[in-house]
Amino acid sequence: MSGKTVAELLDDNRLIVWSPQQARQLFNDRFFGKPLGIPRPTEDFDAPLLLDPVEALYLLEKKEVKVQRQGKNLPKGKLRKIFESTFDGFKDKNLVYRELRDRGFVVTPGIKYGCDFAVYEEGPGRDHAPYVVQIMKEEEMISAAEIVKAGRLASTVRKAFIIAVVNDEKVRFIEFNWWKA
Repeated sequence: MSGKTVAELLDDNRLIVWSPQQARQLFNDRFFGKPLGIPRPTEDFDAPLLLDPVEALYLLEKKEVKVQRQGKNLPKGKLRKIFESTFDGFKDKNLVYRELRDRGFVVTPGIKYGCDFAVYEEGPGRDHAPYVVQIMKEEEMISAAEIVKAGRLASTVRKAFIIAVVNDEKVRFIEFNWWKA
């Protein structure tokens, strides 16, 4: 993919790729973004693409997109500062997202599962997400009841529950699998 795909920062949290051709390339190749107004897109969709802030920063860092605001390119440091001041926990979310994407996973928002990310091996529509990921700081406390609650939700939707523990610039993953006794 060339570095010519342009994502426009509309405000401090919404990014859009206006070109349907560029949108299709990002979405069809590696499942970045969400086609605007199309809940179950086909490969030939003809719509702009909404990018999540972590996706846009990841693609900018990989030199696969340009992010612009009012026609001017935004450098990655400036974009990172905007997102870190706009979203609580963005730095950790970005770190975990980058780690998972660099390992070859497809990562989507996990809001419908009550967690930070849903993680696929192939991508939405190709397989079901085998993992749901919740991000926590190393010093954060979690009760056994919270783990059981998250695990039950994950097992109900047939997914492994993973806690991504962030310490400085390092991420450790703790996976919980549930089985019947």
